[in-house]
Amino acid sequence: MPNIILQLVDRTALGNLYSMPLGKLHEGMSSQSLRELRPSADPRFHRPFDVDLEGDILEWFDANDIIERSETLANQNLDDDSTSELALNLAHWCSLAEWSCRDVRIFLYVEPLLDRDISTADFLTFNMWSELSNSLATSDRTSYSESVVMDWMSRRQELGETMEPSEDPLILPTMEAHRSSSDSLFSLLEMHRKEGHSMLIGREYLEPLSWSLDSGSLMELMEVEA
Repeated sequence: MPNIILQLVDRTALGNLYSMPLGKLHEGMSSQSLRELRPSADPRFHRPFDVDLEGDILEWFDANDIIERSETLANQNLDDDSTSELALNLAHWCSLAEWSCRDVRIFLYVEPLLDRDISTADFLTFNMWSELSNSLATSDRTSYSESVVMDWMSRRQELGETMEPSEDPLILPTMEAHRSSSDSLFSLLEMHRKEGHSMLIGREYLEPLSWSLDSGSLMELMEVEA
């Protein structure tokens, strides 16, 4: 199953890139001078590397050489797929933190806190993550992590799976992985609530046009900032 990806994004920094003429953007990525303007990463989390994003953005320019370099991305005569590809990479550039998890595991991190049925389609909606964040605001890190582990154990037992480490050597590593992942998610959502960053939501292999920023699309934000 592909990973769901959540990134916290500095919306002001993203707006600055969206309002930048493409010629200046290309020059900044080529010379690596825009690294000075990239928001500082939270050391507790991974985020896409500078050099990887620079490479992806420069490849985009190579594939879209018929552009007006004095104009912003929103003012180009490009199709939505090409536009959204660069828009998404610029959002990645403005990220401060990333959390990712396989679809099948996210139920463990969501259902113990939300009193309603959850589907995999909900994983790509800002409303669900906002609802989870609000629920976690009244909880604490340890209680949340333990609720995730207990839910995982309960599901295994319902399936008739053993919980004895002597019978399954993956029991303890998997338990620690759930604790670590739930702890990271708690931190990311807490950071989202308290610091006011936007949330970029998507999935591995998902087309750029289908990613969202908070409750809207990247294309909508880009047009506002143009």
